[in-house]
Amino acid sequence: MSGAMLACCLLPGACLASASEAPAWIHALVNVPLPEHDDKTDAVLLYSEYVFSVQPNGKIKGMERAAYKILRVGGKKYGVVKADFDADTRITALHGWCIPAQGKDYEVKEKDALETSVGIAGGELISDVRVKILQIPAADVGNIVGFEVEQDLRPYVLQDEWLFQQPVPTAEARYTLQLPPGWEYKTSWVNHAEIAPASIGNNQWQWVVKNVSAIKSEKEMPPWRGVAEQMILSIIPAGGSPNRGFQNWDDMGIWQAGLARGRRDVSPEIKQKVATLTASATTPLEKMRAIAGFAQREIRYVGLELGIGGYQPHAARDIFAHRYGDCKDKATLVSAMLSEIGVESYYVVINSERGAVSGSTPAQIGVFNHMILAIRLPAGVSDPSLVAFLNESKLGKLLIFDPTDEMTPFGQLRGALQANYGLLVTSSGGELVELPQLPATLNGTERIAKLKLDNKGTLSGDIREIHRGDPAVHQRYALQSVSKEQDKIKPIEAALANSFGTFQITKASIGNLTQNNLPFVYDYSVVAENYAKSAGDLLLVRPRVIGYDSQNFMETKEARKYPVEFAGPWRNTDTFEIVLPAGYEVDDLPPPVNADYSFASYHSKAEVSGKTLKYTRTFEIKELSVPVSKADELKTFYRVIGNDERNTAVLKPGPK
Repeated sequence: MSGAMLACCLLPGACLASASEAPAWIHALVNVPLPEHDDKTDAVLLYSEYVFSVQPNGKIKGMERAAYKILRVGGKKYGVVKADFDADTRITALHGWCIPAQGKDYEVKEKDALETSVGIAGGELISDVRVKILQIPAADVGNIVGFEVEQDLRPYVLQDEWLFQQPVPTAEARYTLQLPPGWEYKTSWVNHAEIAPASIGNNQWQWVVKNVSAIKSEKEMPPWRGVAEQMILSIIPAGGSPNRGFQNWDDMGIWQAGLARGRRDVSPEIKQKVATLTASATTPLEKMRAIAGFAQREIRYVGLELGIGGYQPHAARDIFAHRYGDCKDKATLVSAMLSEIGVESYYVVINSERGAVSGSTPAQIGVFNHMILAIRLPAGVSDPSLVAFLNESKLGKLLIFDPTDEMTPFGQLRGALQANYGLLVTSSGGELVELPQLPATLNGTERIAKLKLDNKGTLSGDIREIHRGDPAVHQRYALQSVSKEQDKIKPIEAALANSFGTFQITKASIGNLTQNNLPFVYDYSVVAENYAKSAGDLLLVRPRVIGYDSQNFMETKEARKYPVEFAGPWRNTDTFEIVLPAGYEVDDLPPPVNADYSFASYHSKAEVSGKTLKYTRTFEIKELSVPVSKADELKTFYRVIGNDERNTAVLKPGPK
């Protein structure tokens, strides 16, 4: 089933239809045993079927049918069918039915559907994809709802995806393929053992899976595409065809390179702009930075995906003239401008979420949603700021750059793209490569506090926060549209509210707000009353003043099913110094903590030097994906951090 063809969604209200007999295939499901499920399951998929049929004349037809039993109120959303189409596809039939637990059947037809354009997402302003939304009446608990959609298809590549695992359990799912004589196919299975098809005659094959478990959402899990059980189908026409299904990543690279052919040709206007931008630059690196900065700051991100435009970039001259484009366009313009200074670059097609693609993922058109660049560094170009590079066996040192990411410095890469897999596209083909993982020291928050505590428990002093990498980007995005000075400390206030019962920021300043190549800095002074708690004549003080590194998403009754994907390599450090109140000394300190695992480490220490209580800690993410086999270790790790963050030092009155 094509992932873009059909989906279910929630639509308020109900469109009433006259009662009409549901087809026999749905009635046959009334007494079918339900697949295994728990009491939180909103619905079960009793049956799904998809038919991909290539006619002798080359035309392609698709037919999908499915039926759900609603178990809870939340399952009402499965009574709404959404069928996508565009200028190259056509819906030829659309039906929906309901078999209520009591009473007569309901039917709705295509004439009852609402037609609209696909909603704006990710900056897209124009799209030729439209949708027909059909609401099935009486999608209530205990009832069965089903639909059937037929379409004329014209895929850009003869490839299809059977995504048979759903957010709800499935009793049975079928996929049927029909090809003309002489045509062939190839299947690749993802997250599921290969299943041999049954030949059902007339050049038709059918695959069947039964009792498929639901994909249950877990926090910090890989993207749905990375965990769903699926079959990728590539079709090879008799005699060959330019749009044949991909046999490997090299095939897809050749196809992608063909789409971009001629699109990076430079216009006189681009030549002039490059000359202007690089006029004062004395080195190749300075020229590259000037071009990259222009694309990040002055070319707006706007998606204009019409037909093949979802995969093919616009011409560089048009992107430059209009000063906007999507990720493919921005990469294309930068590549064209770099060529003017003699620097080669290559497309990298990638998924913006790590975990959707692995080193074993089969070549497929639908798995990627983003495009960036690999810039071939000229001989002799070396600088400590250029850390996001990989060494390719034939091309040498390639710097990875995302022109769409306007706030990540040239030479670095945001966390979601690190250790991610992308398709490196050259003029001769493509290669699936793993992008670099940057040092954790480039990503995280450093806090330094000089504080004092009085004998009433009030804590006051100065705090500096230094944000690097993704945290710096997040802070800058949060403040880019803030115009009032008093609103610029809102992020600080939100963070402190998690650490103090009451507090007051007495002054604050921001450093390097627009200098993306430098760390983002907050300097502020704070007063927090009742920070230390009285216990008789003792004072209890938490040495970890602000900031949380512990997480509770692993604290679930159910065993973890999917790996944990971290946002990126991370290193947080805290140094808090608290001058003790007059007349008090330390009676007891929290023990030091040293938790070191393959995926992360945490070290903390509380100590006393004269009249100062000093607390230091370091939290570091080292591996970006934690397998299920290490889930218990990760849970223990976060519990250790949580305990340390709650620990207190005990102060007692000193000798008089």
